[in-house]
Amino acid sequence: MTRRSIAIVIQEGVQALDITGPLDVFTEANRFLSEGDGYDCSVVGEKTTPIQTSSALLVCANVTFQEAKEPFHTVLVAGGPKFPSLVPSKNLSNWLEGACQKAKRYGSVCTGAFTLGHIKLLDGRHVTTHWENAHKLANLFPQAYVNSDKIYIQDGPLVTSAGVTAGIDLALALVAADHGPSIALSCAKRLVVIAQRQGGQSQFSPLLLPQMPPSSPLGDIQAYVLEHFSQPLSVKRLATLGGVSERGLARLFMRDLNVTPRDYVEAVRLTHARNLLEATELAIKTIAFKSGFSSPEQMRAVFQKKIGVSPLQYRENFKTTKYSH
Repeated sequence: MTRRSIAIVIQEGVQALDITGPLDVFTEANRFLSEGDGYDCSVVGEKTTPIQTSSALLVCANVTFQEAKEPFHTVLVAGGPKFPSLVPSKNLSNWLEGACQKAKRYGSVCTGAFTLGHIKLLDGRHVTTHWENAHKLANLFPQAYVNSDKIYIQDGPLVTSAGVTAGIDLALALVAADHGPSIALSCAKRLVVIAQRQGGQSQFSPLLLPQMPPSSPLGDIQAYVLEHFSQPLSVKRLATLGGVSERGLARLFMRDLNVTPRDYVEAVRLTHARNLLEATELAIKTIAFKSGFSSPEQMRAVFQKKIGVSPLQYRENFKTTKYSH
């Protein structure tokens, strides 16, 4: 049993939820872990006097860069709305570069990825950030492989997440990697991570389902689904990939994820379709095929069954902005 030290790095203009979301996940995890196997969380900044968040809430680091000399297991940089246009201070950059070299893993929440980019920690890595800022991240740091669709990405020791509440998804994934999917799922249930949208709790992120370790048979299948959801994915094909029978695959999914293989694939496709409906002006037919549905009618039936609205209603209610190509 080993306690893991977590550093959340903050700077002026940080988004409050980028700090508190992951912190609450790690704190909740401690409720389900033995005393010697939990998390010790620190908020690290240039000073311990109050700084203003993007919502005008005042927050304080509890340890300064100068004081935080011991290595952390995990270092996460919290994001903020102005960070895509902000060059981090020399003190922050110097401390962060050293801390990430010592850490077992490091990364960012939302636009905290820009801070990592300025010290070249994104180079050669697959990363994500808030979809609205993904294009700018790719332009600023061309050596990074930016994916604007993913909720979170782990590439080696680097972990990055999409916007704001995705920091919670990322933290849950880290808890799952450290202590298993059942602990992470218990944390998610305790936090009741609800998207406040029409349709109620049916709109929980499917990626709150436990994610199995990448090296496991089911982890490999999940990774394949997340990369190839737009292609035909029969249960037989997934079972072959996992080297098990169709019945064996179904048992694995129900035991570890409490869903059928077919429902898991459907959930991943639904998540992608929702993202496209919110963030683009693509035609419904195009979104259906890009998301792996056989037809717009099939996608409409899944939306009605899982969310309680049609794709058109969903777009009307939750479209975030006009999207330029």
